Amino acid sequence: MGLWSRTLLALLSGPGRRGGIRGWASSSWLPHLPPAGLVSATELVSHWTAVFEERGIPEARESSEYIIAHVLGAKTFQSLRPALWTQPLNPRQLRCIQELSSRRLQRMPVQYILGEWDFRGLNLKMAPPVFIPRPETEELVEWVLEEAAQMPHVVGAQGGPLILEVGCGSGAISLSLLSQLPQSQVIAVDKGEAAIRLTHENARRLQLQDRIRIVPLDVTLEGSWAHLLPWAPMDLIVSNPPYVFHWDMEQLPPEICSYEDPGALDGGEEGMDVIAHILALAPQLLKNSGIFLEVEPRHPDLIGSWLQSQPHLCLDLVTVRRDFCGRPRFLHIQKSEPQRGCLVDPRPA
Repeated sequence: MGLWSRTLLALLSGPGRRGGIRGWASSSWLPHLPPAGLVSATELVSHWTAVFEERGIPEARESSEYIIAHVLGAKTFQSLRPALWTQPLNPRQLRCIQELSSRRLQRMPVQYILGEWDFRGLNLKMAPPVFIPRPETEELVEWVLEEAAQMPHVVGAQGGPLILEVGCGSGAISLSLLSQLPQSQVIAVDKGEAAIRLTHENARRLQLQDRIRIVPLDVTLEGSWAHLLPWAPMDLIVSNPPYVFHWDMEQLPPEICSYEDPGALDGGEEGMDVIAHILALAPQLLKNSGIFLEVEPRHPDLIGSWLQSQPHLCLDLVTVRRDFCGRPRFLHIQKSEPQRGCLVDPRPA
């Protein structure tokens, strides 16, 4: 047995090695190790899946496949050339897989481990503690694009809509909208320095930096709207704000509470703190097309009641759309019209 094979066995086995990062291999897998120098990607996926499952890591197989595909230069394991599934890995690849898998064992999200993630076809850099965009948010973007396509003052016009995003995070929403609306402009704001830096970096890597203004701003501070007035009026406001109920924060999994910025998640007692400030800012900044929000499923009723208690804002909740799991997740809010009600759209986005 060669030196590297002995090293690999030491890393992956070690009976009784339970305390260290490299001590989580399943002993039942070890007899199936191929001869020296013939450890394949498929076998490593099976191995790390078993290790992750033993340690209670969510989405164990998906985690191992993403990590191994990343090391081999692909986005997904299924997109690898079939020849690479059974081709022996070299020592450098094995060490890299070991290191990245060790981070997953510490419950680091796969997106942070890989340092990048796709959002609606855009490859974005990811880095802690900036909020990781979720699949549901892609549906929010799709809805905004549908509405933008129907805006009569945009269709056929020389310029596209001016969009304000509150809480840009990695820039996923803003950059996705810019990529699909070639004449649009975006003002993206966030209170987090790391989020501002990451949005700048993602805008540059996608060559969209000339159409986005990225502003460090906390919309919950008194008078914050004044910083946005130079760009008003805006055609659309879109946000995936912090909306987790405060008492639910402690129930979040380690992947979230140990790595992501709690300020991007915690919406206060009823998850409404930032949402209320966005709605209070909107009448001073918005034209007529409206506000598009991603919210917690308990929020449509809460926000509808809150708007009724704030008639001076002249805002109505006009549409609720459900996500792909059937939960009321997305809201469209417009400036008030007489006797306008709320239409609940039962379709998933």
